[in-house]
Amino acid sequence: MATRKLKRIGFGPGISERLNRTKLITCQDFLSKGRLELLKLLGLSDRTIREMILTVSRAVCPQPSTALELKQSSSFFPTSLPQLDQVLHGGLPSSTITEIAGPSGCGKTQFCIMLSVLATLPKNMGGLEGGVIYIDTEAAFTAKRLVEIAVHRFPDLYSSQTSIEHLTSNVHVYLEATCSSLFKRLQSLEEDIIQNNICLIVLDSVASLVRKEFDNQTGRNLTERSNLLAKEASLLKYLAESFAIPVVVTNQITTRFGTPQTTIGQATDSVSLDGDGGYVTAALGNTWSHCVNTRLIVQYLEGPFRQVLVAKSPVSPFAAFVYTIDSKGIVLKDDGADHYDGTDPGLQHIRVRTDMPHLATANSMS
Repeated sequence: MATRKLKRIGFGPGISERLNRTKLITCQDFLSKGRLELLKLLGLSDRTIREMILTVSRAVCPQPSTALELKQSSSFFPTSLPQLDQVLHGGLPSSTITEIAGPSGCGKTQFCIMLSVLATLPKNMGGLEGGVIYIDTEAAFTAKRLVEIAVHRFPDLYSSQTSIEHLTSNVHVYLEATCSSLFKRLQSLEEDIIQNNICLIVLDSVASLVRKEFDNQTGRNLTERSNLLAKEASLLKYLAESFAIPVVVTNQITTRFGTPQTTIGQATDSVSLDGDGGYVTAALGNTWSHCVNTRLIVQYLEGPFRQVLVAKSPVSPFAAFVYTIDSKGIVLKDDGADHYDGTDPGLQHIRVRTDMPHLATANSMS
């Protein structure tokens, strides 16, 4: 990929020093220059420049693979939710982007924090035995909740202060408040991944900043927003593929107008927002939905119950699971998977909570 750092290409110390001095940092920086310009900038022979251009060009070109090679190299990150993992053929696929979309309070961040705990586990316990990069754009991450989930989900492992310190030191949290700072962070993650043995990247959330900074009513802003999201998706895909790690992003919801089809666990009047047939679906539009490989949609049911839909997956049929949230994080009911007739993941409507919880329920959770 064009954003790959030249220092990872394997040039010698002398050439690497010249590249840094002339501010040629990425493959894109290098290949955007002409051969004569590179001759003047680097002060090297024409033969060396030609060899460098060929080497960098080969490094950024995708290499073809056979189906056998892909089968042998494919891996999955178990979610510790057996029914969901079974449907997904082992868990969240590595080298790809998985999105969790849904309304506020439905458990998207809880899911991500739980996955962060799981990623740091030893491999013999289903973990990835590495670090986590957690990019927080909504200030929703809390270390206290991370520890709570770890202690209650794996009480034997996290029974000492040493084990808890090991967990928390392996989760690297970055707070990003603007689109520009987020993009710069994504561009710089390559070195962090190598230095900290990162095995999972979480972006919570991908929608928050762009919805604050871009006006949906302006055509130019929509174009700029789409371009920015495409660049972010490209960077995340590159990191996922280059390091064979899973990337998880969360997404918000938005209102569309029309007559959506009713899906499992939903009544038509539960998603209709007004007389014009408004309904709720994942934010950022249809183009973004094609940037993610797997889409999980979380939505409200009655009382404390919620539902996760496998709305898009290259390996799984459309499936739905009922879950609750407690001190252990996400907990599935033992009912197994329900299958439903899905639709375009960019149009799949989502059930939201249209009334306030009863006072007794609220008091019991406080």
